[in-house]
Amino acid sequence: MKPTFVLCLMKVISLLPLGVARFFGRLMGTGLAALGTKAFKVTQCNLAVCYPDQNQSRNDQLANNRMGHLGQAFFETPVLWNRSSQWLQSHIIAVEGESHLKEALANDRGTVLLIPHLGNWEVIGLWVAAQTTMTSLYQPPKMPAFGEWIKRSREKTGANLVPTNVSGVAALLKALKKGETVAILPDQQPPKSSGDFSPLFGVQALTMTLTHNLLKRSDSQAIFCCALREKGGWRLHFVPADQAIYSDNQADSLASMNGGIESIVAKAPEQYQWEYKRFRAQPEGSPSIYLTGS
Repeated sequence: MKPTFVLCLMKVISLLPLGVARFFGRLMGTGLAALGTKAFKVTQCNLAVCYPDQNQSRNDQLANNRMGHLGQAFFETPVLWNRSSQWLQSHIIAVEGESHLKEALANDRGTVLLIPHLGNWEVIGLWVAAQTTMTSLYQPPKMPAFGEWIKRSREKTGANLVPTNVSGVAALLKALKKGETVAILPDQQPPKSSGDFSPLFGVQALTMTLTHNLLKRSDSQAIFCCALREKGGWRLHFVPADQAIYSDNQADSLASMNGGIESIVAKAPEQYQWEYKRFRAQPEGSPSIYLTGS
């Protein structure tokens, strides 16, 4: 019954007006912080190691604010999946750096969109897919019925979803060589065989080498982007990656990518996915960052 209940709940939430959904999300966030949930504790831990020079009260306030945005993301995303592309367009407050995106799409080099877990990354995928041919990786959730709904929703503006395996990566490279666009979430922890350690917020993080490999094997360009939550909708940001990301030296490329993630997170750190155990893998011999049971 659990998968059916979750799917029904999401579909009920999807009928809410955006403002109402966000209101319930903020209430949820208050509860997550007040109850000292796992998400809240991991957020506190990540903030402590990533912002060690920031005073405790500031980090605590940031953690509380993050729970509010986590709750809003939970409630607003089904609403987003259930609405039309016209509805989404009417809720885009502004597009900062749109000229960078247009310039990239106007040439035939292919474009890698790097979308950190900041704000609502679903917005970026839906909005960009309506502008150009876009391919992205997709790993279905454990509940098939829920996965089918998510897949249909993400594809409704034209996105091409491919599996997170060798064939999917091949599809990304093929799309780039055709001058198309691919979307990648660059701050997920990859399998050890597909990553290497590189500093992120001053902490060693197992970082995916996928972006480096795609850029090295194509003449594509990389752009960081995000959709930040604002009253009434979202503000989109597009920022070209630093030139070092194109380096043949993998360590330099990974460091540049992580530096780009840091820069875009700085736009709204309270909207970043701090509840994710990004640093759970550490170099051999290094102590664990997370407390047992957190």
